[in-house]
Amino acid sequence: MTLTSTNRNPQLNSHGELTHLLSTEGLPHEVLTRILDTAAPFAAVAEREVKKVPLLRGKSIFNLFFENSTRTRTTFEIAAKRLSADVINLNINTSSANKGESLLDTTDNLAAMQADMFVVRHASSGAPHLIVQHLAATGQDHIHVINAGDGRHAHPTQGLLDMYTIRHYKQDFTQLTVAIVGDVLHSRVARSQIHALTTLGVPEVRVIAPKTLLPSGIERLGVRVFNDMKEGLRGVDVVMMLRLQNERMQSALLPSAQEYFKSYGLTMDKLALAKPDAIVMHPGPMNRGVEIESTVADGSQAVILPQVTFGIAVRMAVMTMLAGA
Repeated sequence: MTLTSTNRNPQLNSHGELTHLLSTEGLPHEVLTRILDTAAPFAAVAEREVKKVPLLRGKSIFNLFFENSTRTRTTFEIAAKRLSADVINLNINTSSANKGESLLDTTDNLAAMQADMFVVRHASSGAPHLIVQHLAATGQDHIHVINAGDGRHAHPTQGLLDMYTIRHYKQDFTQLTVAIVGDVLHSRVARSQIHALTTLGVPEVRVIAPKTLLPSGIERLGVRVFNDMKEGLRGVDVVMMLRLQNERMQSALLPSAQEYFKSYGLTMDKLALAKPDAIVMHPGPMNRGVEIESTVADGSQAVILPQVTFGIAVRMAVMTMLAGA
């Protein structure tokens, strides 16, 4: 189910305020900008000796990660704790969900523990949306839901922290050419990036990938498609690399990792085709020597570690806005 339907956007209340974060798709320019603006002062909190603010004191935030994650789960936990919330990490491997309890029964039981917010990562596309529908149907819609990645569908906070990073280094979205490179077919991050970039006014978004790693009809999202990496990188301001997601591939879509790197791995020679001040991004985890060579990943144009730092601030902003704090 898409978020752009004849029904009211389930992410927004009747006043147009953010009440859940399920996808960057369907979020207006004003809301995206407000999230980025709200994140800015939270980025400064990390520089303080005491890295806490009391905005979510007394709130209970449950991290429901039905898929493995290190970076996303950790940054959500840090973000919630910096807001002074009580954070509960559900270990799915030892929870009742691993004994056959359904997703909705799990959320009902946690709702009975006076949860205020669920952060959900799930292998099935649409799982966080299903939880939102269930909470509304059972009169528990005071609980806010954040999608921390669902199947191939969306990863909105990653898309938002990427937008924050771009704005930090480039300021004006309306003057940029952005290239997204790699496994677009399996990437929920790419979808979130594309929706956010086009909504924020980026005039040219390029996707660069072999035909086997491109979803059919992706041009309808307003992007230019390139199968030749060198041609696609020419003159871009931002290079956003994607992880090669072997775990989601149903069959052999590539001859080998070595061949993939030869054609689509980011090297210094290929990066030289972009603008001299182009920045290089990656949502992580990186496969060095497959998607990106170490000289680029550790080079002066890479902003991969600042992305992680900014991710905490963006997730603090989202939680604060959802809670109305």
